[in-house]
Amino acid sequence: MLTFVHTDGTPVRPFSSVEEMHETMVERWNSVVNPRDTVYHLGDVAIPRSGLRVLERLNGRKILIRGNHDIFKMADYAKYFYDIRGCHYRDGLVFSHIPLHRDCFISERYWGNVHGHLHRHTVMYQGMPDPFYFNACVEVNNFTPVAYEEIKAHFANERASNVQHAAA
Repeated sequence: MLTFVHTDGTPVRPFSSVEEMHETMVERWNSVVNPRDTVYHLGDVAIPRSGLRVLERLNGRKILIRGNHDIFKMADYAKYFYDIRGCHYRDGLVFSHIPLHRDCFISERYWGNVHGHLHRHTVMYQGMPDPFYFNACVEVNNFTPVAYEEIKAHFANERASNVQHAAA
């Protein structure tokens, strides 16, 4: 049963059943992920445990960044994931399930946080969407994994925008 709802009571996920959601997500995942691609899943893989079986059908070498709903034993996830981590660092980005506080990562070394957890919500800073975050949740990405090139482009655009504003 799909129970996540917005504050107004409308469903967060637009599917009539869990089966429809799984089929749509498998189709969309496999349409953009090749068998040799590496995919970082930013957590909350499956509720209940039986949902883990869907992972068998997903292309790619999957790495799990464990989320707050990933409550089963490590062995349950190890069947489907090449590796399981708390977070991942790459090219100045921190990949995590829950968004990290900006003081934890903004530095010369890290300048962005790719996260899950928030569904359709956005990290805000001074009344605006915070440019140091990228929400990789399926609900804001057409229920499809996001290519790393798209994530890098997002942060490159944000950094260029910040430089332009600072120069003005």
